[in-house]
Amino acid sequence: MTGPGPRSGTAPVAGRPDFETRLATSEAELRAAQRLRYAVFVEELGGGGDMVDHAARLEQDRFDPFFDHLLLIDRARPGGLDAQVVGVYRLLTDEAAREVGQFYSADEYDLGKLTGSGRRLLELGRSCLHPDYRGGAGMMVMWSALADYVTERGIEVLFGTASFHGTDVAALAPSLSVLHARHLAPEALRVRARAEAFQPMDLIPEAQLDRVAAMRAVPPLIKGYLKLGGFVGEGAFVDHAFNTTDVCLVLDTALLNEKQSRLFRRGD
Repeated sequence: MTGPGPRSGTAPVAGRPDFETRLATSEAELRAAQRLRYAVFVEELGGGGDMVDHAARLEQDRFDPFFDHLLLIDRARPGGLDAQVVGVYRLLTDEAAREVGQFYSADEYDLGKLTGSGRRLLELGRSCLHPDYRGGAGMMVMWSALADYVTERGIEVLFGTASFHGTDVAALAPSLSVLHARHLAPEALRVRARAEAFQPMDLIPEAQLDRVAAMRAVPPLIKGYLKLGGFVGEGAFVDHAFNTTDVCLVLDTALLNEKQSRLFRRGD
């Protein structure tokens, strides 16, 4: 789920975008996704990683071959495939996680409560939009495609890490604290940051929080999942290599209300 979410803005290009969503099926499509990730996570946010290819401008890791890569393509945008891929979601099913040996988030969170539940899981990650498309319809188009993916595969629980930019926990304390106070996952879904890197989120007592200001500083992508009915796990993970502070979001489709669940029903 990592990545900046929508923001206020004007139309991305002259004229209306011509959106298409599909899973990457070729090396060229995967490379276009990795180039967008490089532009956002490396150039914009200052992240890194052992397999980042700066010469080719590719943000990549060992998990990429096992994930499905959902692409948002604007066919009206000039410049070929690299320019037209304006949004990316990375999706890992139970079966693929068994093949790779773990979920990506397991490096940061103890996922035992989810993996031991017997329910159909889907991990989301590396979510990002080209800056020109934040604040428009692009994210909703991607979420609609994600809903189709979830419905087709009978997914019951979605989860993944989502990020605050930066590693200054003191600066993030109000937002982390309000997430812990108001949006902590139920016990059965409450994944926990790994003990060796556990960063408490309950840093400021709720009575001392300016909740409105604290939520205003929460990245839009995280707020979007909370609005859909998602929760956060216990504890944050400070990722110095990626220059982020991560929380783990969990969305149980069985707990969604009628309005929320429409997103995950085909045809609505």
